[in-house]
Amino acid sequence: MDKKITVLLVDDHAVVRSGLRRLLDQSDEVQVVAEAESGEQAYQLYGEILPEILVMDMSMPGIGGLEALRRIKTRYSKAKIIIFSMYENATFSTQALTAGALGYVSKSGEAGDLLTAVKQVYAGKIYLSSEMAQKIALHTMSGDDNPIQKLTAREFEIFRLLAEGKVVDEIAKLLNIGQKTVANYQTLLKQKLQINSPVELVRLAIRHGVIED
Repeated sequence: MDKKITVLLVDDHAVVRSGLRRLLDQSDEVQVVAEAESGEQAYQLYGEILPEILVMDMSMPGIGGLEALRRIKTRYSKAKIIIFSMYENATFSTQALTAGALGYVSKSGEAGDLLTAVKQVYAGKIYLSSEMAQKIALHTMSGDDNPIQKLTAREFEIFRLLAEGKVVDEIAKLLNIGQKTVANYQTLLKQKLQINSPVELVRLAIRHGVIED
């Protein structure tokens, strides 16, 4: 294969990025062409470089991977994005796939998983590591009614930030939207998730693995 698959790597930890770059550059078929350390930078660089594949961490300071994914897919609908995350639960992977990711790879999985994901997603397929696919299947089969799955990417991101204890004006600054918009989302979340207090919101987030207990 003469032409290599171009990849933009996004993770807020330089050590993680250098490990991933080494792993991917070992392949004759893949070339990491740029790196970013935040969702904002990922969005900007994606537009400048237009890589064939974007590999991005889910949890980063600033707007985070899910919101960056949403913004990139809104502007570049054909973007091929793989989320590479420490979150190994069905809630996060389903949210990522719903927002337009074509792959979801767990950081604790096999070293070769990411390379396989890059090749599969480049070929137009969806890639989930076997553990993640199993978790999603079990989650669906168990009939566990998870109201969080019904949230849009933007709603989920605001839900996650509220669960982490961030206040309305902090969230507005992070996502670059008005405080009134955040307050409206907060009201909408209470209705959608049938919760009445911040404590209930946190409990729900813990129960579905959105934040650690």
